[in-house]
Amino acid sequence: MAFEISGKVIDIMPVNQVSDKFRKREFVIEKKETGGAAVFIDYIKFQLIQDKCDLINESFLNEEVKVSFNLKGNKWERDGKVNYFTNLDAWKIERVADPGKAQNVPPHSTFDDIPPEDEMSDLPF
Repeated sequence: MAFEISGKVIDIMPVNQVSDKFRKREFVIEKKETGGAAVFIDYIKFQLIQDKCDLINESFLNEEVKVSFNLKGNKWERDGKVNYFTNLDAWKIERVADPGKAQNVPPHSTFDDIPPEDEMSDLPF
């Protein structure tokens, strides 16, 4: 089952080459939710495995992203002791446009739309 969540990337670990045939990379997002006057912050760690390790790099740090991921649960037994663990396996990461950073530039405008300086001196104002 696939899930999605948005938040700010606050940490990106280096790629960990676990074995000759397996590598993984972990990253953390900060998810803020407000409940009345209170703000609740969660720090959620995801992992990328194999070729997905290349989906993120340091340029994503402090960026708002939307992460698509799967929940994976495993059982691990050793010396008669049973452990369970859960991983959040990310498979898609998209940058989210920050409306606060948007520039007030009309769509489809280019520098070619601005007349040369010598033509601007002929303007009546």
